[in-house]
Amino acid sequence: MTDISRTGQDGHITALGSSVASDLFQILRDGRPRTRTELSAMTGLARSTVALRIDALMKLGLVGPVGDAVSTGGRPSSQFAIAASGRVVLGVDVGASHVRIAVSDLTGRIQAESSERIRVAEGPEAVLTWVSGAAQELLDQLGRSPADLLAIGIGLPGPVEHSSGRPINPPIMPGWDRFDVPGWFHGTFDAPVLVDNDVNIMALGERELSWPEVDHLIFVKVATGIGSGVISGGILQRGAQGTAGDIGHVHVARGADVPCQCGNRGCLEALASGPALARDLRDTGMSPESSQDVVELVKGGNITAIQAVRQAGRDIGEVLTTCVSLINPSVIVIGGSLAQAGEHLIAGVREIVYTRSMPLATEHLQITQSKAGADAAVLGACMLAIHHALSPANIEEMVVGAPTAAKV
Repeated sequence: MTDISRTGQDGHITALGSSVASDLFQILRDGRPRTRTELSAMTGLARSTVALRIDALMKLGLVGPVGDAVSTGGRPSSQFAIAASGRVVLGVDVGASHVRIAVSDLTGRIQAESSERIRVAEGPEAVLTWVSGAAQELLDQLGRSPADLLAIGIGLPGPVEHSSGRPINPPIMPGWDRFDVPGWFHGTFDAPVLVDNDVNIMALGERELSWPEVDHLIFVKVATGIGSGVISGGILQRGAQGTAGDIGHVHVARGADVPCQCGNRGCLEALASGPALARDLRDTGMSPESSQDVVELVKGGNITAIQAVRQAGRDIGEVLTTCVSLINPSVIVIGGSLAQAGEHLIAGVREIVYTRSMPLATEHLQITQSKAGADAAVLGACMLAIHHALSPANIEEMVVGAPTAAKV
C-alpha cells in the first residue's frame, strides 16, 4: 500500500496506514464519489480487498453507493461516498440561561433541534435530564434509534478538563465542579461523549460554517463572561489543562481596583463583559441588568452606552494585541451576546489591535463579527462529535468490532 497522509476535517494531520478500512473512509470523507478502481489506484490495494473494506463500511452505515461512473465501453462502475445521513451525532450547547441541542448528519447539517430556557445554575442533573429527554424526542422525530447515534458533543460555559469531560471550578455553575458529564449519559446512550468549553466549540462552529480554509483563527465570546477559542495550524488549541484562550482573566491596567468573581482584581471580564457594562451604566442612572439590555440601549442610540461598549472593545483589543503577537491569526471573530451591539464593540477592538500590533501581523488580519451567530455553539458541538467519531482510530475500532471483522 502506498504511503498516504491527509489532513482530517478537524485539522489534525492523520497518517493513513494502520487500518485499510479507515484509510478508505478518510479518503471518502471529502464527499467525492469514487469507484473501487479509483480507490485501488489511490491506496495500492487489490480491487478485491477494496471491495471487502467498502462492504464493511457500508454495513456500518458510513459509506454508500451513489450511482454509476461514466462508462468507458463496458459496464459502468459503481461509485461510493460517505453516507452523510447513514448515522447521526448530537450537539449540545449549554449556556448560562439556555440549553440548545441538535441532531446532525455526518457533514454537520442540522436535521432537527430543540431549545429550552434552563439556568445552568440549576445543576447538572436538571440540565442533563432535559438534554437526555429532548435528545430522545429528536431521534424519535427523525425515525432514528439511539443505535444510530455515533457520538455526543457538549459545550459548557466554564473551564473543562477535556480529557475527562469534567468541569473544573466553573464560576457560574454551582454543583458542576468535577461532575462526570460523560458518565451521566452512559446509562442512556451507548455513544462516546465529548465535553469542552463553550468558546472552544463556538470556534469550531464558526470556522466550519464561515472560515473553512482559515487555519489561524481566534474566536472571542463577549457575553456574561469573556473567553476565546484558538485555532492555530488548523488545530483547536486547548493547552495542557484545557484552559487555553481564557483571556477573560488577563489583567488590564485600567481596572486595577475592579474586583472579579474569580477573586482577582482588574480582569478583562470585570471591565468589559455584559454584566460589567450593565453595572457601570447603572452607576450613571440607567437600569440595564444584562448584556441584552446594554445591546438594546446601544441600538436605541444611547450615547453613554455606545461609549461604554466602545471602551469595552478597546479593553478587549488590549489583550488581543498580545494574542496577535503570540499567535499571529489571520482572523479574529467577535461573537457572543454583546457582539450584537454591532460595529461599536468591534471598532474599539480594531482601534487598539491595528494601532499597537506590528504591521506585518496586521497587514492581512481581519477583525469581524461572527457570521454563525447563535448557531456557532451547537454546530461546533456537532463538529466536536463528528471529528471524534470519524477519526481513523474510531473507524478502525468500529470495523474491527463489526460482524464482518474476521474478513476485514
